[in-house]
Amino acid sequence: MDCKLEDTNSFDSNFWQDRRVLVTGGTGLVGGWLIKRLLAAQADVVCLIRDWTPQAEIVQNGSLDQVTVVRGDICDQQCLERVLGEHEIETVMHLAAQTIVGIANRNPVSTFEANIGGTWKLLEACRRSPLVKQIVMASSDKAYGDAKVLPYTEETPLAGMHPYDVSKSCGDLIAQTYANTYGSSVCITRCGNFYGGGDLNWNRIIPGTIRSALRGEAPVIRSDGSFVRDYFYVEDGAAAYMHLAEQMAMHPELAGEAFNLSTEIQVSVLDVVQKVLDELDSDLQPVVLGQASHEIKHQYLDAAKARDVLNWRPLFTFEQGLQRTIQWYSNFFNQSTATPIAATPKAPPQPAAAVVGKVA
Repeated sequence: MDCKLEDTNSFDSNFWQDRRVLVTGGTGLVGGWLIKRLLAAQADVVCLIRDWTPQAEIVQNGSLDQVTVVRGDICDQQCLERVLGEHEIETVMHLAAQTIVGIANRNPVSTFEANIGGTWKLLEACRRSPLVKQIVMASSDKAYGDAKVLPYTEETPLAGMHPYDVSKSCGDLIAQTYANTYGSSVCITRCGNFYGGGDLNWNRIIPGTIRSALRGEAPVIRSDGSFVRDYFYVEDGAAAYMHLAEQMAMHPELAGEAFNLSTEIQVSVLDVVQKVLDELDSDLQPVVLGQASHEIKHQYLDAAKARDVLNWRPLFTFEQGLQRTIQWYSNFFNQSTATPIAATPKAPPQPAAAVVGKVA
């Protein structure tokens, strides 16, 4: 890549106003925050939803009442073609996926169907829909598999070995195929472990630890606690996807490119748990089960390409994102119970002054 894009961290109101955007996976963690941000930019949002999830962020923050909802499955190509055509979609944000490693290990077929089949069916539907101009496809750092050289760059081979990792490797390669063979305007994002308010999968370490601490219960770690991950705050992810779509519109040569998005901070599971407990002034001690299997031991990303080509940077540090996340769950549990929670988190930070109002 030899292009250098204009540095901007605020969404382009002229680009998004009345723009017809399809978001798949809108009831997921990132989807809820992305839709909220798209609505703030006055986009015309269509959301494909399969399962009704009343506690999803898109429902909780009121965004669902402001979007067009299509009930359907990402694996239904006829449905996808109808949505793209009838709603005259211009930009597609593809976030729909089965994202839980444990579920993928137990139910690989449903994971392959959603993450691989759903991707090629959506891309094929987009290929048949001439109004679609940009497709942002969410892959994952797991697409790299258990690479021996760290950090992962975009040149690291995609080499998943277990069901979830393989599903992301395959979906990623399929997206590149549609760009290289058919000229589809698709870019790929590879992010670390997303965290933030609205994640109701309590098996994940951050929401599970926060819930346990707020209840005064010892948090449970499935692994031995030494696994190292790249944690990425959800509001940063939502902002980055919009930023990428804008840059794709200005620079069509980006089609087929993949970008790592990361704060480039390595954090172990034990460190994450301790940071949560410290933030809540809790003296609880975690229970370490040491039972995790088929999971990658050590992962983190190099985001130099996104910085250099997209002039992108995250809005929040890990600690800032964690404080905002804890505040979200504190409010969530206080609203859902008549008894106030015992712990009181510190006030969440705002973005640093240098990047206030900026897209990550």
